[in-house]
Amino acid sequence: MGRERMVNAALLLGLLAVPLWAWAADEPFVITLATRAAIFAIAGVGLNLALGLGGLVSLGHAVFFGLGGYAMGILASHAQSYSPLLTAPIVIEGTRSMPVIWLVALAVSAFAALIIGALSLRTAGVYFIMITLAFGQMAYFFMLSWPAYGGEDGLSIYVRNRFPGLDTLDPIQFFGLCFAVLCAVLWLMARVAASPFGLALQAARQSPVRVAAVGLAPARLHLMAFALSGAITGLSGALFADLNRFVSPTMFSWQTSGEIMIFVILGGVGRLFGPVAGAVVFLLLEQLLGGVSDFWHIYLGAVLLGVVLFARGGLIGLLAGRAVAHD
Repeated sequence: MGRERMVNAALLLGLLAVPLWAWAADEPFVITLATRAAIFAIAGVGLNLALGLGGLVSLGHAVFFGLGGYAMGILASHAQSYSPLLTAPIVIEGTRSMPVIWLVALAVSAFAALIIGALSLRTAGVYFIMITLAFGQMAYFFMLSWPAYGGEDGLSIYVRNRFPGLDTLDPIQFFGLCFAVLCAVLWLMARVAASPFGLALQAARQSPVRVAAVGLAPARLHLMAFALSGAITGLSGALFADLNRFVSPTMFSWQTSGEIMIFVILGGVGRLFGPVAGAVVFLLLEQLLGGVSDFWHIYLGAVLLGVVLFARGGLIGLLAGRAVAHD
């Protein structure tokens, strides 16, 4: 087994072992913290697909995170109020079924990513970064001014949604569900990276002219990656909303996009388990340093600066000590 695979396995086992210990020790807060780490890691994996494989630096992934969250919030709120979501031309009811909510979150986020990607990919470099940021801010201010679903006050869901065979109100069972989704997303990311599409996407990142010369369209590859990336991030948003039983416009804010990018950069851009390491370290710093100072982001910035300057490949690269790999 390679060194990076050992690091990845240790990280995954650690993320699983901590909540199991907390469950045995009756520490539900630690379980919730581990659940947040798993959900944030899923969002990071989504961005890492676009950033690590495709070289697309997006500051608008909070759009997809928020859309996934509001897909859950809107469907669940109509289910709890027994009011149909749509009455014409057909009646569409709300739902509290997690699998259905996830499918809706994936579809809505992927469609939004296709539209945003088709427009944003007409640009490149800093212009691409700024236009994705602009889309994020547009969505944020739209949700602030949409009173039907809470506006700036957000939307509360009284009871966590259902998953067949599980008591999702039990913290350890909900963690297990989120952990299983994280494992599935990591498996998908590994398969995409090793597939002909993933290899072509990485080639398009390095030399789009050569990729075009062999008959492939770099813009189409980037758009497909952006759509898949948005779908995965939307799924994490739905899980995050279910964890908190609350959605608000802050899910669309540029700070959320920045945090998702921090997960990827801290762990290692292009590293399969980079977002997992980044999310875990981010939440540990938040908990440990948040009690020391209200301005703990200063220390986070120092850590991030150190990683960027001295740990090429992020934390996973520092521990594994070899070139970028996706497995």
